[in-house]
Amino acid sequence: MTRRLSRWACVLAVGALAVTGCRDKPVDHMQRARDAIFEKRPDEALVEYRKAYEMLLRDESPEALVMRARALKGAADVYWLEQRKVKEAVSVYRQLIQQCPEAPESLEARIILAELLRVHYRDLRGSIDQLTAALHRNPPQSAELQYQVAKTYFELQDYPQCELEAKKLPDRFATSPYVDDALFLQAQALAMVEGKRQEALKTYADLRTRFPDSELAPHALFEMGKLRADAGDNEKAIETWVECLKTHPDPSLVQDAITRARRRLANLTVEGIGKKEVAFDRSKQARTSVEAMGGSAEEAARDRGD
Repeated sequence: MTRRLSRWACVLAVGALAVTGCRDKPVDHMQRARDAIFEKRPDEALVEYRKAYEMLLRDESPEALVMRARALKGAADVYWLEQRKVKEAVSVYRQLIQQCPEAPESLEARIILAELLRVHYRDLRGSIDQLTAALHRNPPQSAELQYQVAKTYFELQDYPQCELEAKKLPDRFATSPYVDDALFLQAQALAMVEGKRQEALKTYADLRTRFPDSELAPHALFEMGKLRADAGDNEKAIETWVECLKTHPDPSLVQDAITRARRRLANLTVEGIGKKEVAFDRSKQARTSVEAMGGSAEEAARDRGD
């Protein structure tokens, strides 16, 4: 009798479990997936997200579409953030964008996908396509995305397009903290285009005028010196770099540029042509970093070892 009751208890327990399993809803699988992620069980999380997704495929209600997007985003994030499986993550992010293009999760998916395509596949144009599609939805981070578009065109060596995209940022997002970055990038792109040197100089100068406290301001001044040196105006380049010494985070880099420009000037003089010693003549040196920072000529001489 006891054995028979035990058998019936077992059967009832199995039946109860079966009924409970049949009553599972997508939201239950979603919660189990989140719990599994928290407990560092990504494979189990993927199984639960897949179950939720498959159940939601049969439901076209607005609520189901919302949950479907969340299930796909959750699975893609597990592949990428937990398992670092780039191929699988890219596939599911694309699936999410295709099936739920207007969902908030699709916007996030485009931004992540753009980075994955750029970094792991070097698909720069594919990355730009995703960023551009994200920008069409006017997200809060539009200024940053616009900067990423411009920067990616620079990586493509499409400097005219980079300049155009970088220029959009100050025009559309004047209060963004990315404006100085965009101006610097715009000037860099202009400097790479033949015949645009003066425009590049003007843009660097604009950055320094508008954002004198930006960490990019001394770098802009250094680049201005390089442009002047490339144009053969070594005296103006030296003058620019001496000013740059006061604020540049790497004074030795600036001092090296000054030294090279000084040598070029010496070699251009009638007396210096063909004479090695003239190139290293210190009698008419431009100001050193010590002098530029307010030190006396005697202190500068000691710094040079004279």
